[in-house]
Amino acid sequence: MSVKKITTSKAFWFFILSILLLVSLVFFNLWSSRDMPPELQAVLRFQPTVLKPFTLTDQDGKPFAMAQLKGKRTLLFFGYMSCPDICPTTLATLNQVYKKLGTIPGARTDLQVVFVSVDPERDRPEKLAEYIHYFNQRFIGLTGSKEAIDKFARQFSAGYVLEEKQADGNYLVSHTSSIFLVDPQANLIATFSPPHQARTLVSQYLLIKKM
Repeated sequence: MSVKKITTSKAFWFFILSILLLVSLVFFNLWSSRDMPPELQAVLRFQPTVLKPFTLTDQDGKPFAMAQLKGKRTLLFFGYMSCPDICPTTLATLNQVYKKLGTIPGARTDLQVVFVSVDPERDRPEKLAEYIHYFNQRFIGLTGSKEAIDKFARQFSAGYVLEEKQADGNYLVSHTSSIFLVDPQANLIATFSPPHQARTLVSQYLLIKKM
């Protein structure tokens, strides 16, 4: 058999295997979502993302790493203190969610809410503490070096872009506005896309917690 025929044969079987793999993935996804509540099909990830080690700094200047995620369920949001609308609105909604869950026995015992600043130049820990506690005294604010924040944000596919500085030195930051859910094993398991409604978030969170 010539080299050309062998190469063609290998290409053919590679194509067939690729098609079979694609079909298998489609059927797996359909099978996985068959018993999933409809309201979670656009929220839950078919395959959890295992978070990699990281180290950031909380609003008290203390290290916040993987250990602080283990054993808890974490609702996590990326933003910045100077955000004119999305961030304060989302944090206010998360405060409503936190309070509503607090009225349901056992629903909030292992929950923490974390706000990650993507503007470390302006959002220093001491300022972050005052900002985050305005919404809820139990909320956690995180910052760090740009490199550490970028590395952490990439694990969530949470992009952000610092816009051009204005004449007064201020600037806006375009950023992901989704809320993420991390499970007690530090796996990213769900993404809640905007617009966010407290009642819907509470319902979805409770369904996920029961699974």
